[in-house]
Amino acid sequence: MHELGRLEDLPQDYRDQLTRLNLVPLWPNLRSVLPPQVPSRNTRPTHWPYTTLKPLLMQAGELTPMHKAERRVLVLANPGHGLENMKASPAMYLGMQLLLPGEWAPAHRHTPNAVRMIVEGHGATTTVNGEKCPMERGDLILTPTGQWHEHEHSGSGPVVWLDVLDLPLMYYAEVSYAVEGERQTVQPGRGDEVYAHGGVVPTSYFERGRAEYPMLRYPWREARAALEALAQTQPSLTCVQVTYVNPDTGHHIQNNLGYYAMMLRPAQQLRLPARSPSQVFHVIEGRVDVAVTKHAFGLAEADTCCTPGYEAVTLTNRSTTEPAFLFVADESPLHRKLGVYEVRS
Repeated sequence: MHELGRLEDLPQDYRDQLTRLNLVPLWPNLRSVLPPQVPSRNTRPTHWPYTTLKPLLMQAGELTPMHKAERRVLVLANPGHGLENMKASPAMYLGMQLLLPGEWAPAHRHTPNAVRMIVEGHGATTTVNGEKCPMERGDLILTPTGQWHEHEHSGSGPVVWLDVLDLPLMYYAEVSYAVEGERQTVQPGRGDEVYAHGGVVPTSYFERGRAEYPMLRYPWREARAALEALAQTQPSLTCVQVTYVNPDTGHHIQNNLGYYAMMLRPAQQLRLPARSPSQVFHVIEGRVDVAVTKHAFGLAEADTCCTPGYEAVTLTNRSTTEPAFLFVADESPLHRKLGVYEVRS
């Protein structure tokens, strides 16, 4: 690939004229925006151990009352993107959120799509557009774009969950905003009960309208059982993984990010191919070693890490007797919509 002209090669008066007219010569910058073979990536392999994060999150509960926080969150920021930008990857924001007994995180709605992966505790609920969703460890709860949501804790002990949002994408597109609201009136019925059995969905006779997001809570017990059944019935299957989908359409549960549950058999080592999207791995049960590029992380329960796109990732279950279970998020739906999704090896 031949060398292109540099900005310094241009006369200063010419460069000054371009600047005054808000013009930029492309050729000195072409290689930086269109690098050969592999994109430039700021996402660094990063590990957030829960044992070191949790004490600081609990301290935040002591230092900042809910009315001063609205959402009491520590953001899992990737240093490659700059901590102030609050990104885990180009399109994913991660935050560890705390709700204490008796607290209410007030209702609001916003343009970014969000999900909650419950890390620990019980007795809290998230109400989304009037549907009250219990929050138990390993459950996945949706708060899609534009939907009212609030969190309430009537139990004992702290409840913690991992937030995953497409906030960086919305912010980049200059469409990110929030609206505050009043406490919601809880409506009867829950989507996770209506769609509780695989392969059976409500019949769309007459005027029954289909909600855009018919299922807001995905109980961990159901996802875990599906993984165990998959592993048992297909012992030769290399990657035991299920995708969280909209039960009416079979598509990903949200617009831009994909969400999955994965099981590693005892002592299993799994190599995931190099794909274009960045990925997030969060351990629900067990201990997992993650290797990517020259980095290696030992993940315990509730630990989280992210890996950049275009790099293969190797996962190893450290237990020789028990399976390990992970929650995985990635940017593949966005990449497919953009037409740039690819698998390298």
